[in-house]
Amino acid sequence: LTHSSHTETETARAIALFLCFNGLKSVVNTFKKIWLDDYGYIKMINYIRNTKFSAESLLLTSNGPLPWDSDEYLKPALADDPLLQIDVEELSEVTAVTLSPAADDQVSLLLQRATQAEDRAQRAEEALARAMDDLHKLKLLAQGLVLNTDTSRGPSRSGAIAELREDEDEAYFSSYGHYSIHEEMLKDKVRTESYRDFMYRNMDIFKGKVVLDVGCGTGILSMFAAKAGARKVIAVDQSEIIYQAMDIVRSNKLEDTITLIKGRIEEIGLPVEKVDIIISEWMGYFLLFESMLDSVLYARDRYLAEDGLVYPDRCNISLAAVGDTQKHSDRIAFWDAVYDFKMTCMKKAVIPEPVVEMLKPETVISEPVVIRTIDCGSVTVSELEFTEDFSLKITASTFCTAIVGYFDIFFDKSCGNKVMFSTAPDCTKTHWKQTVFLLESPIPVKTGEELPGQITVHKNRKDPRALLITLDIAGRKQTYSLQ
Repeated sequence: LTHSSHTETETARAIALFLCFNGLKSVVNTFKKIWLDDYGYIKMINYIRNTKFSAESLLLTSNGPLPWDSDEYLKPALADDPLLQIDVEELSEVTAVTLSPAADDQVSLLLQRATQAEDRAQRAEEALARAMDDLHKLKLLAQGLVLNTDTSRGPSRSGAIAELREDEDEAYFSSYGHYSIHEEMLKDKVRTESYRDFMYRNMDIFKGKVVLDVGCGTGILSMFAAKAGARKVIAVDQSEIIYQAMDIVRSNKLEDTITLIKGRIEEIGLPVEKVDIIISEWMGYFLLFESMLDSVLYARDRYLAEDGLVYPDRCNISLAAVGDTQKHSDRIAFWDAVYDFKMTCMKKAVIPEPVVEMLKPETVISEPVVIRTIDCGSVTVSELEFTEDFSLKITASTFCTAIVGYFDIFFDKSCGNKVMFSTAPDCTKTHWKQTVFLLESPIPVKTGEELPGQITVHKNRKDPRALLITLDIAGRKQTYSLQ
């Protein structure tokens, strides 16, 4: 009767109450007393449906004339009435069953137990709902702890990358086994030509020297070094691209100068005790993503001669304010209504993911500020995790919707012809593009004012090649995960 009409429900209620109040035995006796045959039963059901007879009134029918005696109640009040499917004769046969005097008490006890069970089930459902809510809060708390880990206790272990097992680092090196990524890097003229120009314009640095190329890829930097006059070049790479590099070196008849070794620099042995120069293209998004610089520093400390050189020798990380309300709306406010559905919870998942893209120079609304300078000849691994305060001088009255990060690379030390390149928004595009950190809510700014901030950069403890970057802009704190 779950899907019955209101009238049908009332009828069922009347009969159910009749059964509950009188008990099974008295119901049968009442049916016998008023000679409730098949027709009488049909009339009673239709009468109740037509007159909305109450359950209480039904209990009194056995003491007076039956109100449904008229034949007009033989006409069904409801098509295919389920209550008319009951066999009254079978119901009457219940009298043949011997019922103990305590039958009514047993029925009452069963009803009581059923009520208690229902109460327990309801309390259990409420407890489960509270537990699920607590679990959701705990999940959010755990996410917050991971993303907002207090770095005041110091940086992570200095040898995080060096201590990774080969199977733990397999995904990273496998990604560089794909040819498309090398094609993209080689076609990045700013990147590749800067390395070439640095070596070809400063051949005096390379003439007769032993050079180590860390993470050689296709071997392009090793071949530049060989052409620049290096006596010996040792090229190391763990990814499968090393086998293509071997063919490339032989194709260019440089196999007598360049020795290629497959393996992680932290695990292999070199055919020489010391090298004069280390070259490497180790930079990742926001400069430090992928932590390949750690491997370069390991090679420096292990193999570089006392007066040796590392190139590039200096790097800067810079920040600037961004004002692009349209893009902010497209990426953040978009989740407020997606095809008429609210997806605002997605904002909490989207905001912590930095966006790597080419930023329109006109959307930069502050002067840039260098927040970190790295001397590759002296920096330690632990110093690659840091906290810095900064202030951005605003150049336009608008809303600050994001902070952009980028880096500059310098080939300076001992170079008669210095070379540098930048990944800034107003410079020629590179495959590194820029890293954009969207703010949850735009901040109103005015021309000439200073927008204060603090940045913390550290490795993800679970994946040391990933970065966790916390920005505190004008008191608004957000942690981003670059992975």
